[in-house]
Amino acid sequence: MKRNILFITTDQMRFDALGCNGGQVARTPVIDGLAANGINYQRAHNQNVVCMPARATIITGQYVSTHGVWMNGVSLPEDTPTIAHWLQDHGYKTALLGKAHFEPWLGDPAEFFENRMAAEAHTGPHRGFDLMELANHFFEGHSHYDRFMEQYPEYKKNFYPMVTERGQNTLGKGDTAAIQVWPTEVPRSLYHTDWVADRTINWLQDLNSDDPFFCWMSFPDPHHPWDPPASEIHRVNWRDVPLPDLYEEDPQAREKLLRSKPRHWYGYYDGSLWTNLESPRDFRPCDLSADQIREINAMNHIENELIDEACGRVIDWLKAHGRYDNTDIIFTTDHGEFQGDFGLLFKGPYHVDALMRLPMIWRPAPMIQTTPSVVKAPVGHLDLASTFCQIAGIDEPAWTQGKTLPRSDLEAEAQNRDVVITEWDSEHGPVDMHIKSIYHRTGWLCTVYEKSALYDGTEGELYNMVDDPGQRVNLWDDPGYRELKQELITEIYDELPAAREPKLPRRAPV
Repeated sequence: MKRNILFITTDQMRFDALGCNGGQVARTPVIDGLAANGINYQRAHNQNVVCMPARATIITGQYVSTHGVWMNGVSLPEDTPTIAHWLQDHGYKTALLGKAHFEPWLGDPAEFFENRMAAEAHTGPHRGFDLMELANHFFEGHSHYDRFMEQYPEYKKNFYPMVTERGQNTLGKGDTAAIQVWPTEVPRSLYHTDWVADRTINWLQDLNSDDPFFCWMSFPDPHHPWDPPASEIHRVNWRDVPLPDLYEEDPQAREKLLRSKPRHWYGYYDGSLWTNLESPRDFRPCDLSADQIREINAMNHIENELIDEACGRVIDWLKAHGRYDNTDIIFTTDHGEFQGDFGLLFKGPYHVDALMRLPMIWRPAPMIQTTPSVVKAPVGHLDLASTFCQIAGIDEPAWTQGKTLPRSDLEAEAQNRDVVITEWDSEHGPVDMHIKSIYHRTGWLCTVYEKSALYDGTEGELYNMVDDPGQRVNLWDDPGYRELKQELITEIYDELPAAREPKLPRRAPV
């Protein structure tokens, strides 16, 4: 009997969002249970800290340099072979329910197929998925969820007005008027988290009982806007939410820490330097109050609880229909979120734990004898495609570049797992940035700032994450670490494949 694969992703979830990873606010018993009975990876990193490049790595098993989706707005070519194609070729039924984001949401539907699928009542096959039913965080007319909500105009009009004229994306209507906090008057049953779970169950129940499946259940939350159903905000009182450890309440201390980092950090904070398309153009983090950060995080925790409960519904269905024991479940996210760390919000060209370090959990099918474990060795999105192949009992395609996820640190050692690499490239008007980071199993994190409009190629960051997990003390210029720094830099370029040529064009904003 072939093993099934339920692949669950969220969007913009921090490593520490879950109880099994130290989270103290959101209640996530379902996902915590997967970790308790499987493998919990403590040092899983993405290969890029924003959506489109990260998701392209997941679906191809390739470095960003290879698949070529170097920033948001760069579309993964439709003829790119994916792990869904490969599984499909080996007898698997495949589906993606929820967020895809292999093409830019704000692109013209005439140019981008995923943005016109719903309007054409098209649900696949596409990119190797027999079925694709898409949902996004906001209504731009492109997704199947958007079309579904047209049946309920009295509720649809209440969602956050994300795609609006400049200046509107800083709106908030919570108690503190925090940016993009927007408790929404919509029945929970119509909210996109439950819709994704509903569509997943609907697809599963249409399968034959002996059909092996690869199902990607992809939740749009807890990505901003933070718009949970208003009926659910009682779950977490924002006034009780602790501030992040890396939020300095003293403004002078906060500014001092930011100024100790490369200059685009403080430039984002005070709004003087825009390198970050991943946040509204008119937003200045320095204007955030402590209470606004508390309320934003409360909404985030609420959305994570709803995700956990939606996962539970799908898992309960698998159990009730005899498909649980031969189904592997892998849970992760595409990238994290600052959530007030360093006084910042959203994401961008910052290689920090808040954005790079991912929750990643593999609960092998119960029919396979598994010793639960916590793996501290570095792993990444790059490894997911290879792992899907191992679960399916098939050879890997020649184009994957990762390794099968190890089930223990001993197995990781046998695989020579020493490092994980994250890339960043962006161009926003005249400002370009090019960053590459390596995390070593010994706890060193080294980030190279390649030559750009902002940097001359000599700048960077070096942190001992064992002694300094908050990345407060940059050792880049410390002569005592010159040799170590050079070894890590060399390893980055030895590890990375050559960049794809020709460079794929950026074709839309996001």
